[in-house]
Amino acid sequence: MFKKRHVLTMREFSREEIDSVLDLAEKLEPNARGEHSNILSGKILALLFFEPSTRTRMSFETAMKRLGGATIDLGAAEGSSISKGESLADTVRVIGNYADAIVIRHPKEGAARLASELSPVPVLNAGDGAGHHPTQTLLDLYTIKKESHLDALSIALVGDLKYGRTVHSLAYALSLYEADITLVSPPSLRMPEQIRADLSSRGTKVREACDLATVVNNVDVLYMTRIQGERFPDPVEYSKVARSYSLTPEFLAGAREKLIIMHPLPRVDEIAPSVDATPFARYFQQSFYGVPIRMALLKMLLEG
Repeated sequence: MFKKRHVLTMREFSREEIDSVLDLAEKLEPNARGEHSNILSGKILALLFFEPSTRTRMSFETAMKRLGGATIDLGAAEGSSISKGESLADTVRVIGNYADAIVIRHPKEGAARLASELSPVPVLNAGDGAGHHPTQTLLDLYTIKKESHLDALSIALVGDLKYGRTVHSLAYALSLYEADITLVSPPSLRMPEQIRADLSSRGTKVREACDLATVVNNVDVLYMTRIQGERFPDPVEYSKVARSYSLTPEFLAGAREKLIIMHPLPRVDEIAPSVDATPFARYFQQSFYGVPIRMALLKMLLEG
């Protein structure tokens, strides 16, 4: 079902397939915490990151090495043949002959799909512009499953819903679990119409709001995101919305007892550091869960 498959968007996953990844991740979690494994001994994972990354890049590398495999890294584009004018297509064709799978992050939407059409090995999309980030969504679902519950979930997606690829992917996946979704953003950063229409066509309950205070007390999960200045074509427009939301402990006075707060990170000022000490914060645990999830995917893609 998974062996040699590309991982490009959450639209290509059924609920049963997602559940199988989450189940395997749970079995591999002891390995993610340091228990030795040689499941992927002799396998090589290539990392092609054309945009900055901390968690995604390092968790993929950790996942591969925790399973006994190895990684090769393109490094900064200016230190590779891309600086000489080599195309993405040629880069993928070449590196596909060096590795057993490729992880790619690229600023242009659709770059991962292009890579998958040319690569002789599985391609995992680690983020393509404002498009999709499926492995982030899988670790988000795993976090919700472990720290809250996936069935009958009420969740608020907050912040940059226009350019935020994490919330685009997560919204699609949550529709498979019949979640009740509230979209919280400035008017100029609303979830794209196509995604809202798709969610409605799937029977997903979707509400929209601009005021974070009106929804905090009524959800099981608060999923905060950064307003992404690098995605804005106009710096002036970015400056108008840059500090739209800033979550502080005062916001949480009436929150549900088992509320969890998530964030794909990095954060800027949308979650105050004082929230870290509250019982609701889960974003650092969420970042760890990227390791077992990516271990599960790599095992399924390379070993079946």
